[in-house]
Amino acid sequence: MKKKLVNLDNKLLKEIEIDDSIFGIKLLPDIIHEYIRYQNAKSRQGSHKTKTRSEVNGRSKKPFSQKGTGNARQGSSKPPHFRGGATSMGPVNRDHSFNLNKKEKKLAIKSTLSSKLSDDNIIFVDSLTIESHKTKQLAKQLQKFNFKSALFVYGNEKADNNFVKASSNLPRVSLLNQKGINVLDLVTYEKIFIEETSLTKIKERLL
Repeated sequence: MKKKLVNLDNKLLKEIEIDDSIFGIKLLPDIIHEYIRYQNAKSRQGSHKTKTRSEVNGRSKKPFSQKGTGNARQGSSKPPHFRGGATSMGPVNRDHSFNLNKKEKKLAIKSTLSSKLSDDNIIFVDSLTIESHKTKQLAKQLQKFNFKSALFVYGNEKADNNFVKASSNLPRVSLLNQKGINVLDLVTYEKIFIEETSLTKIKERLL
């Protein structure tokens, strides 16, 4: 299919051919949901931990005599019903991540890109290189696109230094290398700006 290629002033430059097998597939909500679960699970620390009876600091001596106190017999001060004692069946360190095969990952990204494009939320730009590092100047340019949040996907190994500096002070604006394109970022931001040089590399990665 053909789509418009614009510059950062939102001026039409030409039409470019994009791959239907990446930007034109049907919406697959189940696979997208599973990919987001996969990403969120990977980002969880899993460092929550409570102490069991064997880990609680203190002696295992009887807190008081077996008989004569009127209290129920106790063998230690470490059980859960004592203040400062162990936690019964509490959380332990664990790895929350799970595996998702490559085919599903690629399909989820392609489905999300297709959905964003069908909603006119993907904008193809010729370049993310700018002359000034001033935030005010970049903000004035981007006002023409009228978005609440935006993700800019660049194609080179490093983003343009001026663009990095200028965009760093803009709220709800983020930069991402095409290598790191993922479902969670695609659904988080309203508009996705894809640099023309990214398209070939995205195609190589997803096909």
